[in-house]
Amino acid sequence: MADFDTELGPCIEQILGERLPASEGDALLFHRQLLGGRNLGLVPIAEVAAFQWPGMWLARVRAADGDHAVVMFGAPSGPFFDPSGAVAASGTIEQGWIVAPLDVRLPVAEPYGSATAAGSVAGLLLAADAEAALTRVDTATALAGRGLAGDRYACGAGTFSGPGTGYELTLVDADVLEEVGLSWEDARRNVVTRGIGLNALAGHRFGIGDVECVGRRLAEPCAHLERLTRPGLLRPLVHRGGLRADILVGGTIRVGDEIVPLD
Repeated sequence: MADFDTELGPCIEQILGERLPASEGDALLFHRQLLGGRNLGLVPIAEVAAFQWPGMWLARVRAADGDHAVVMFGAPSGPFFDPSGAVAASGTIEQGWIVAPLDVRLPVAEPYGSATAAGSVAGLLLAADAEAALTRVDTATALAGRGLAGDRYACGAGTFSGPGTGYELTLVDADVLEEVGLSWEDARRNVVTRGIGLNALAGHRFGIGDVECVGRRLAEPCAHLERLTRPGLLRPLVHRGGLRADILVGGTIRVGDEIVPLD
């Protein structure tokens, strides 16, 4: 029987006008993270019962047979796409979200550009536990579906460890860190790179030596990073904080390995 989790993807497809991958695990979390790689997010609506919007928005509608996803439209709003007829069955709107750009200044198509040139690994860093100091290493073992052996995210002990994607591997540009005066250790990323546009790898496969990865979304700075380092870092690192990725094919990563786009 169709429910909110199975209907959310088709509803977002209606708004975007394109097909999306099938969701894995929690549908809301999956789509939040998927959209993040496209400069999009799901903005929660506070007073959803009274909300009006002259455009499309997502609603969680509670009906007699459970919760359903519906695309609403207009002011006052009515159902634009209601695959289970939940609104017509006198369902109650419990939650709502607008699909909106994370940064309206970026283009809709390829917001982060396209990666063509190769780069290289300048440094590798591991930390055994959340907020523990990072240690530089010459080589690291990449474990598919987990992270780097010996790192907190590979064993589920990172600050942001949990369900979802993009927690296995983080990358950051050495030139950016030098510009803002942040050490490799304080940046708290696993792979320090040179010569490749990391942002453009979001949503795409790439190789690090023999290891195959997929970029999920930007590793944007946040208050947590400022708390561990110094105030004022958030602004200069917006869209420059690196990349969150997952490991598809494991192997050994070495300092000096080439980083290349694969699609």
